[in-house]
Parts: sequence; C-alpha cells; structure tokens
Amino acid sequence: MEQKIIAQVESNRDSMIEDILKVVRIDSVESEALPGKPFGEGVAAALDMALSIADTLGFETKNIDGYMGYAQYGEGEDYVGIIGHLDVVPVGDGWKQPPFSGYVDENGRIFSRGILDNKGPVMSCLYALYAIKQLQIKLSKPVRILFGTDEETGFKDLEYYLSKEKPPVMGWTPDCKYPVVYGERGRATVMISTDDTQMKEFFDFVNTYFLQSKDNGDRLGINYEDKEFGVMQMRGYKLHKEENKVCFDVTLSYPGVVTIDEIITQIQSKAGNLEVSLTSNMNPVHFEKDCFMVKCLQDAYEEVTGMDGTPVTTTGGTYAKMMPNIVPFGPSFPGQKGIGHNPNEWMDIEDLMTNAKIYALGIYKLAK
Repeated sequence: MEQKIIAQVESNRDSMIEDILKVVRIDSVESEALPGKPFGEGVAAALDMALSIADTLGFETKNIDGYMGYAQYGEGEDYVGIIGHLDVVPVGDGWKQPPFSGYVDENGRIFSRGILDNKGPVMSCLYALYAIKQLQIKLSKPVRILFGTDEETGFKDLEYYLSKEKPPVMGWTPDCKYPVVYGERGRATVMISTDDTQMKEFFDFVNTYFLQSKDNGDRLGINYEDKEFGVMQMRGYKLHKEENKVCFDVTLSYPGVVTIDEIITQIQSKAGNLEVSLTSNMNPVHFEKDCFMVKCLQDAYEEVTGMDGTPVTTTGGTYAKMMPNIVPFGPSFPGQKGIGHNPNEWMDIEDLMTNAKIYALGIYKLAK
C-alpha cells in the first residue's frame, strides 16, 4: 500500500504544482483588518483560494470566520491535524523576479515569497491527503489540513481556532525542518526598563550584560544548557522608549532544563533596582523520541528519502508552541537554511514532491 500511495502522489505532480502556484501568486502579507477578513484582503484571498482548491479536490471544508480554514477527509471526533500557514512576511528588497510571480526557472526551482514559508509545504500536505483519498484508504480517524493565517504576526488565528474547535490528538506542522523535530526550545521576550533617574545604571547594565558579553547569558548566570536543546541564546536586542521609561528588549531561546520564572529571577538578581518584566513567553515543546507519533514520522521520512531520520530539536518557534499534540516536520532538508524570510525565497519542485510523499506516508502511518 505504501508504494501505491507514493505512486499516487507522483501521478498528481502537475496539478499539485499548478495549485501551489495559484496560492503563492497571491500577496498575503498582513494588512488592514476588514469585516470577515481579520488579517486583510490578501490573506483572506489566499485562504479562499486554498479552500476552493480543496473543494475542487472533493474535501469537506470549513472557513472559521476568516481566522483559519481546513480541509478534512474521514469522519470522527478525534482527528490528526496538520497545520501550516498562508500568511507571509513582507517581501523586502533584492528580488531578481517579482516576489509574487511564482517564477519557475529552467531547473525546476520556484521563486516566490511564501513558496517555502509556508504555502508550498501546506499545499503539499493537502495533496498528500488527496492521494490517500483517491485510493479510498479507510482511516481510523479523520485528518484535517489546517490553513493558518497569522503565524508570522502573532498566532491569533490559532487562538481563535482553539476557541471554536478541539485540538488534534496528534499531527505536525510543515514549517520547520527534517528529520522530525521532537523538541522546540522555549522562546521569551524580556524587557529591562527604568525612568530617567537611573539612566547610568540602565546603560551600564545593558552594555555589561548584553552588548559586551557572549550571547549565551553567561554574565547573567542564565547560560543554561542541556544535551537535547543545547545552550541558551540571547538575540533580537531592541532599545526603545515607552512613555517616561527607557526600555531594552531581549529575546531568549532557552532549553527545556529551566523555567522562564527561574530565568527572570536570575536576571532580576543582577539588575538591582532596574525593572525586569516578561513581555511574552512560549514554553518549550518536548515529546519522547520513541513515542508513536515521532516514530511514525521518522519511519515515513526514512522510507521516502533513504536518509537518517533520527529525531532532532530546534531553536525555532512554530505552531507546535500553541497547538497541543503536534510536532514540527519538514519541509527543509538537511543543509537547506536561510531561505524563508529572505529575498528570492525558493523551493525545488522535486523537494515539493518529496515532501508530499513523506507527508502521505506520515498520514497513513498515523491514521491507518
């Protein structure tokens, strides 16, 4: 059956690429909210297009008030959820081709904002499920392909979805890397601030503990480390003013061995009378490497690619931070870095096809 699934995915090559190009040619950078379009006209158009394609493929679809949509195959309450996103970051400068052209070069490489992050991969997931549907494979539980609309600017789409729908019992987000990612670091933004009575202390603290130190937080005593996640990383420095206060923000990518409360307490112990506050936090995500979900996805990756699928961790942050019971899985292969969010964002057609085959086997193994 697995070889039949792979062959069925391959037979849909032309229509899959055609439909991916329809979606990536829509400018879906967040814009002004409109009635029924909480993230603007372009994002809504991309969601409408993805759902229209899913309708044409014969899926049950639902648009949840413009915040998120999904295509479903199968019946039942407990479902496998696969969540990607259709919103994209601003295009920036340096493009060789128009950023929403869906330009395909002579080597079969597609250039377009969102082709990797994340329109191409989520549409590959849709076509992976379509192959299962075409073969009329009966699944033990339904599978939903969820189309997010606010991953790049705040996860308000997922918050709304979870206020209306139950979470999946397992699944993945195709918005990271291969092999399957069993753990994500925590991510927090911490703000150090003061009024104009302690300006010298404030700048001395910022210079000593951030600008003139290593980015692992060693001078602050927060250079926590574990064998799975590695060492603390500090980045994203930002100096700004809020009313009568001067503020310094730092983003922390922290391992699972420590809690954010412990980190804040330690920073405050060094900051003296300066104010230390937590402005955002997403706790680490961690699954056992040999659990059913991770093992199934590892097997799917290895069977399609022939490469080592030993599960890994990431310093990045995905929907897995907020959507229960899912892991990051693909779409970037080892060695593919620095592509998304940059000019001339690209993805090879062959990689899109390989993704779809991996994802189809992943669905089959999780839900057969």
